[in-house]
Amino acid sequence: MARFTSAFASLELLRQPEQPNEPLQAFDAADEYLLNQLHSQTLSADSRVLLLNDSFGALACSLAGRCRLTSSGDSHLGFLALQHNLARNDLAPDSVTFVPASRVASGPFDLVLIRVPKTLALLEEQLIRLQGQLAPGAQVIAGAMLKHLPRAAGDLLEQYIGPVQASLAVKKARLLMATPSPMPASVSPYPSRYRLEQPALELLNHANLFCREGLDIGTRAMLPHLPRSLNPLRVADLGCGNGVLGIVYALANPQAELTLVDESYMAVQSAAANWQAALGERPVSIRADDGLAGQPAESLDLVLCNPPFHQQQVVGDFLAWRMFTQAKAALVRGGELWIVGNRHLGYHAKLKRLFRGVEQVAATPKFVILKAIK
Repeated sequence: MARFTSAFASLELLRQPEQPNEPLQAFDAADEYLLNQLHSQTLSADSRVLLLNDSFGALACSLAGRCRLTSSGDSHLGFLALQHNLARNDLAPDSVTFVPASRVASGPFDLVLIRVPKTLALLEEQLIRLQGQLAPGAQVIAGAMLKHLPRAAGDLLEQYIGPVQASLAVKKARLLMATPSPMPASVSPYPSRYRLEQPALELLNHANLFCREGLDIGTRAMLPHLPRSLNPLRVADLGCGNGVLGIVYALANPQAELTLVDESYMAVQSAAANWQAALGERPVSIRADDGLAGQPAESLDLVLCNPPFHQQQVVGDFLAWRMFTQAKAALVRGGELWIVGNRHLGYHAKLKRLFRGVEQVAATPKFVILKAIK
């Protein structure tokens, strides 16, 4: 367990999901830089502070109990990390109010600290939402590691907040300090929409959705090969995104009982809107969760999955492997996990370590669709 020390506190922090021998920390130098910058100013118990995209709670845990604190982000895993890290450091759970990114945090705020997210559309949406939510004299400070700080982040701050001053780099981190200025009201370009030809669907996508401007090529490869059954199967779309896999499956299998789950609040929000548009009042369970962690054991007959290959800026297959193990636990004996993945990721060999049988359903030059049988 790594210890994070700043001008405010010394804390033990862990990432979510927890992994044995975790090589990555739940914080970085940009968190430290933001807190040190704040410590040089006056922060009172009445200060209304908003944290945006505080990955695993390093900022919130450092400031808990020192001000009126609200944290907002789009990761349910991030929310779980905040809860666990507050408890781990004997901090009151109600010292931080968490607002999922599917809702708007209500101000006014005296200070906004932003960790620049991987998806700049999310940053843009968050900055637009700040209009009318800043108290007179408010400060807006964004921080990131240099390698994750595109020039466009500063442009967005200037466009929606006001003039921006960049700090010197410290430990390969930099801050962008924006001075709020009067701005004309902006209309958000999100959610965006695109059309699917077969079946004919219009899909809504909130700002933090992966491939929000068009169907990703992995899902496109999988859609023609989705299984069909006359039986009333219990089916989960794991890592559902905008819900397209689950919705297309449901349209072709009217007896099926669907669960759609994603760790992104904006994904769940998008999936719920798309289900309503395509299937009306047909019963469904749609929720933000740590994969299938909240699913009862042996309660599913089929799991559909287009697994992610990154968590925030970290690329790897650890989330995919976690999804596969969760799917195995949630499936009945004889149940099936259907996935699509890049050929080079070697999912076939990984699934063989978990499941009784693994079959290739279809393949394209880049992707493979696999069926694993419990």
